[in-house]
Amino acid sequence: MDHKRSARQDLNQSLLDASRRLSTQTVMFHQAVASYLGLNITDHKCLDLVLGMGKATAGQLAELTGLTTGAITSALNRLEKAGYVRRVKDPHDLRFVIVEPVYDHLHRIKEVFAPLNDAMTELHSRYSPDELRIILDYMERSIQVLNRQADHLRKRNKPDTI
Repeated sequence: MDHKRSARQDLNQSLLDASRRLSTQTVMFHQAVASYLGLNITDHKCLDLVLGMGKATAGQLAELTGLTTGAITSALNRLEKAGYVRRVKDPHDLRFVIVEPVYDHLHRIKEVFAPLNDAMTELHSRYSPDELRIILDYMERSIQVLNRQADHLRKRNKPDTI
């Protein structure tokens, strides 16, 4: 029994170590992408959020990132100046400004991610469909855990109000 428990603990520790290394390498990759694109990493990931959502408001980006609206405004100013996004009035409520990607200017991003997509597709080919479903489940659940942990930290970081 102790051997099984120890083997399970060792495997768990190996998974935690690999997750940490993957996280670090992911950040380093995205830092390299941001640098290549002439952006900082925060701007790059804000652009990624806008691309994933199709469009967003500054408030939505602030909530998703945990950054202040002022920091988001600065990031959007830089992204707009670089030509990656534009601000447009919300046609349903002119008080709101929507940030949307400028798809014609995203060729450099596609140029960077195409080789990664190819390499990851090749990596995926090593696994059966059932194994890929397990990997996908693990990744989706990991995202949920990370979201909860980030929310917890943001709540702890807010000063108490009177």
